[in-house]
Amino acid sequence: MPQVYLPFEKPIQELELRLKAITEAGEKQKADVSGEVERLKSQIAETRIQIFSELTPWQRVQVARHSQRPFTRDYLALMTTDFVELHGDRIHRDDRAIIGGFATIGGQRVMIIGTQKGRDTKSNIETNFGCAYPEGYRKALRLMKLADKFQTPILTLIDTPGAYPGIESEERHIAEAIAVNLREMFTFSVPMIVTIIGEGGSGGALGIGIGDRVLVLENAYYSVISPEGCAAILWKNRAFADRAAEALKISAKDLIEFGFADEMIPEPLGGAHNDHKQSAENVKEAILRHLKEVSRMTPEKRLEKRYDKFRAMGRFTEIETVAAK
Repeated sequence: MPQVYLPFEKPIQELELRLKAITEAGEKQKADVSGEVERLKSQIAETRIQIFSELTPWQRVQVARHSQRPFTRDYLALMTTDFVELHGDRIHRDDRAIIGGFATIGGQRVMIIGTQKGRDTKSNIETNFGCAYPEGYRKALRLMKLADKFQTPILTLIDTPGAYPGIESEERHIAEAIAVNLREMFTFSVPMIVTIIGEGGSGGALGIGIGDRVLVLENAYYSVISPEGCAAILWKNRAFADRAAEALKISAKDLIEFGFADEMIPEPLGGAHNDHKQSAENVKEAILRHLKEVSRMTPEKRLEKRYDKFRAMGRFTEIETVAAK
């Protein structure tokens, strides 16, 4: 698959095109261009480091949405074995925007549930562009109840712009489905680890986002509204999405600072889409480490700390002003 470059990666693209042209010219003319090739490779590496060390919140949103970024099925293939997918909500149908089943990770049997996007027109239609219907959340709840019954830890992977907002969702009660998930996820006694691997959009993400630990990839984001949606409300123009992303404080570092996430998982240089295998190894290591820590707690302590964790979110400070005389 051809490399897809984001707008701010244009300097890297130009250097890589020059490298390709020089390499092909050297092969065609049977000339030694190794010196120029090494110089360009070094320049590409330096440019990539410089660009990705200074990303703005809006640029990180663009990385989180990259079409070649690893999705839930990629992580399942790279960091688990013996995955057995389970289908359907036993009420309406099987929603392909949320997938899940039993798997083994690091020798530990777990239930993994995640939102899934597509890479082409066919798969995007199949997964509804990662936007789940009510039946997707009811399927997730069914699998979580099954895991709790068999005392199996639950892992969730989040990558969705949000739950599907169409009339079909309203007819089948999307708000109720998400609300029930939120309530029930506070009652499961098994360890629960949440990982935001890409987009974490609004209630669509929160519907499988309650856990003992919340991990977030370096270039992922978690927000009550998309930057475009926020810009449309505040500035009446989606073109101000970059300003909205800055104001929303949705990047990994901000999430940790405000207590919405517990750890930022580093990504390979240039983003997770540049090295799926390394990204999966980083996610696996973090999940297993936190799973080990949470598993040491008694079920009662886990439930208490999980409740306290989410009750502490949304803090604010009141400042008393003195009127001028």
